[in-house]
Amino acid sequence: MKQPNTMTETTENIPTGHSVSDLFLRFVLWREKHVKEKTFVLFVAFLVGLFGGLAAIILKTLIHFISGALTSQVDISAGNYVYILFPSIGVVIAALYVRYVVKDDISHGVTRVLYAISQNKSRLKRHNIYTSLVASSITIGFGGSVGAEGPIVYTGAAIGSNVGRLFRMSSRSLMILVGCGAAAGIAGIFKAPIAGMLFTLEVLMLDLTAVSVMPLLIASITSATIAYIYTGYDFEFFFVQSEEFYMSKIPFVIVLGIFCGLVSLYFTKVMNMMENFFGRFKNRWYKTAIGCVILSTLVFIFPPLYGEGYGSILGLLGGDPSTIVNGSIFYGDRNSVWFIILFVILIIATKAFATSSTNGAGGVGGTFAPSLYVGCMAGFVFAYSANLMGFDTALSTKNFALIGMAGVMSGVMHAPLMAIFLTAELTGGYDLFLPLLIVSTISYGTIKIFEPYSIYTMRLAKRGELLTHQKDKAVLTLLKIDNVIERDFLSVRPEMTLKDMVDTIAKSNRNLFPVVDSGGELLGIVLLDDIRNIMFRPDLYRKMRVSDFMAIPPAKIEVGMSMDKVMKIFDDTAAWNLPVVENGLYVGFVSKSKIFNSYRRVLRHYCED
Repeated sequence: MKQPNTMTETTENIPTGHSVSDLFLRFVLWREKHVKEKTFVLFVAFLVGLFGGLAAIILKTLIHFISGALTSQVDISAGNYVYILFPSIGVVIAALYVRYVVKDDISHGVTRVLYAISQNKSRLKRHNIYTSLVASSITIGFGGSVGAEGPIVYTGAAIGSNVGRLFRMSSRSLMILVGCGAAAGIAGIFKAPIAGMLFTLEVLMLDLTAVSVMPLLIASITSATIAYIYTGYDFEFFFVQSEEFYMSKIPFVIVLGIFCGLVSLYFTKVMNMMENFFGRFKNRWYKTAIGCVILSTLVFIFPPLYGEGYGSILGLLGGDPSTIVNGSIFYGDRNSVWFIILFVILIIATKAFATSSTNGAGGVGGTFAPSLYVGCMAGFVFAYSANLMGFDTALSTKNFALIGMAGVMSGVMHAPLMAIFLTAELTGGYDLFLPLLIVSTISYGTIKIFEPYSIYTMRLAKRGELLTHQKDKAVLTLLKIDNVIERDFLSVRPEMTLKDMVDTIAKSNRNLFPVVDSGGELLGIVLLDDIRNIMFRPDLYRKMRVSDFMAIPPAKIEVGMSMDKVMKIFDDTAAWNLPVVENGLYVGFVSKSKIFNSYRRVLRHYCED
């Protein structure tokens, strides 16, 4: 029976009903025949930007509604014990929702998007479109000390992945659409389209090519436009530059860049330390209890740690540092200059603990907003302290607080361009573009000396699963050892005679034979070239056994090993074939020729424009 082998024949076999699914399928098939995917991806990017912008608005609205309902009656002139209660309640609700409703791990959203891209699948589950929105709005609205940007990136990426799969896009286009979703999330929640695109390029490490740049721009601009329509054309953080920036302050900006780099390093190290700390607990409710205690204690002592902390940023950018102690037990000390400095320094020191405790306890949120927050505090305390030291040049605490935001974000994210444009787009501080450039660059350079990976990428880098802009490393990351293992080698036993060996050679089309014991453990290998001089001597057939002439392989490849490490082993041993084992048991062989063929295929697909 003839099978349909053309698009026309396939289309004709579709039922002629008028259901939505039938019409959509007809459209998809028509598109595959008449519209090139490189062109159609622009339309899909527009849809992703539209849905990503709506998702960002929903998330911001939910957070502000919950937070406003809980804190509208809070007394700013005294300590409030509700700060002990609310953050813990929010984390517990979020943890219960994730465990019993979602039943999937939705933490570390940006890292999971990176992982999806690095696996060359770019497939995210459908529930990721909404589950992060729900969990993070509860976590942050109740006072969890995290940001909404990680969840919205995860949500946007899931939108891009699922919309792309709906239109049956290729894996290369799916990767771009996942980036479009992430860019749309950032652009929508911050009203920052350029920063959204740069986030995808620098943090998610998608290459800037002729194919990727237009979809990213379309998605970012569309999402930001939706945000502007809904919330107006105001900047996210109101900032008026009342004090002009003079070139004589450049030396202070350089020192601030180094300071921000060191603060970024401290923030990253504490986050990793606390993540390892919570990882030691096997019982998740122990983690929830300990995390809630740490979080609630810190928020009660330092109320600016409540939620995203954007109110404190607005206070510092508005030139009123006394607002930093609103709602705290130290409200009476708001007019003390030295107390304000100490209070801000302690906030900088404890923010990473509060953020990691929120996530460790089961809350859902990101480190994007906390890095902005810490940067604002760091810039403020730097300028405030410098002014108290009596330098001839007075520094604007407002300007340096804004510049510090870019500095710490650049260091934590390892994304200097995104930090520069995001800070400018958030505040409208384009007049400070030069100091933003200087601080971001120096901060990034400072932390790179100590930490080569960002807070998002280090988890994947440790497992060898990180996709980078370096084509060689990126392609090796996309290659998987399981896909290049050859299993058609005939194995022999060490007790077999030379005659048995010759008989096995006659049945094989290979010149390499693994030697295994009765349990399947690899003991050695036999190379045809090594026994060519004895295999035609019948007088040795019964005298010699495989154990007499087998050789030890120069190295063994473990199942699951990264391809980057595999290639290093090949380079170190100069071998052409190496055995693959799993817990010592023989699995197969991997050869350079097989890897090179797969490498060329993936490289052609990965770099295709």
